[in-house]
Amino acid sequence: MPEPSLWQELTARDPGHAPAYVERFRAWERDDRVDLGGEARLVDALAPRGARILDAGCGTGRVGARLHRLGHTVVGVDSDAQLLDAARTDHPGPTWVRADLAELDTVPEASEPFDVIVAAGNVMVFLGPPTRRPVLTHLRRRLTPDGRLVTGFDLDRGYGRPEFEEDARHAGLVVEHTFRTWDLRPAGADPAYVVYLMTPGTAE
Repeated sequence: MPEPSLWQELTARDPGHAPAYVERFRAWERDDRVDLGGEARLVDALAPRGARILDAGCGTGRVGARLHRLGHTVVGVDSDAQLLDAARTDHPGPTWVRADLAELDTVPEASEPFDVIVAAGNVMVFLGPPTRRPVLTHLRRRLTPDGRLVTGFDLDRGYGRPEFEEDARHAGLVVEHTFRTWDLRPAGADPAYVVYLMTPGTAE
């Protein structure tokens, strides 16, 4: 078994955290003033029509569901049963799978390559530190030769750009672009949040 993720440690300490997270996003989805579609818009722009897309750390399914409605084949993977229950209830259509990203090689639904992999919602910073390189390696192996991996996360949660970029390089991922938002605003010298667009290379 992989080391527990920081999300798993958080929800073990606070059993009410995941249900509150689910209800918060349900409320935002009902609020027309809240834009929850930025990640999906970017992924859709990167993907060929009818692409095969992995929503890695899919949570409540908000990103994968939008991509499914746009005509893509979506597999969402998350280790949290409560978040996946919400995804299945609120967003039927994609394939939702309960699994740890550190054990992605055991997931039959993820055995075929993906055109795009998206890891939104601070997925990277919630990984247990020893599993970060293995997870990135698993994701790189599941990309098509011209596929793309897109991820975004806060930089004030203990996983900075130098560490992430070293882990990505070790996993065989090539950083093509960085942004500070999902609508592609330039990252600048010291962003609080970063979005990476990466392609498969050669692992070390």
